[in-house]
Amino acid sequence: MSQKLLQVNMNFSVPHSDLEAAWLQVAQPIADTQGLRWKVWLMNAAAGEAGGIYLFESEGAAQAYLEGPIVAALKASPGISNIRAKLFDVLGDHTAITRGPVK
Repeated sequence: MSQKLLQVNMNFSVPHSDLEAAWLQVAQPIADTQGLRWKVWLMNAAAGEAGGIYLFESEGAAQAYLEGPIVAALKASPGISNIRAKLFDVLGDHTAITRGPVK
C-alpha cells in the first residue's frame, strides 16, 4: 500500500474561535478514522481560511474519509465554503532526508 497525503482547505465566515471550539468536538472522531495516521490542523484567521494536512495509509482510506460522514457534515456547515481537497503521493526517500513523519 502506498501512503497518501490529503490536503483540505476551506474558507470560513464565522469567528475563528467558534470554529476552533466546534472542531475540538470532531478531533477525536477524526483521530479514530480508519487508515488515518495523523492530521495537522491549519488556520489563517486573518484570511478566513482553514484546513488540514492528513497522512493516510492508502488512497482508499483517504477516499473513504472524503466520502464519509465527517466531510459530509463539514460541507453542510453554515459559515464554511469553498472546500477543496487534493491527494498527493508521498516521496518517501526525500521525506526521510528532511525528517518528515511518514514512516
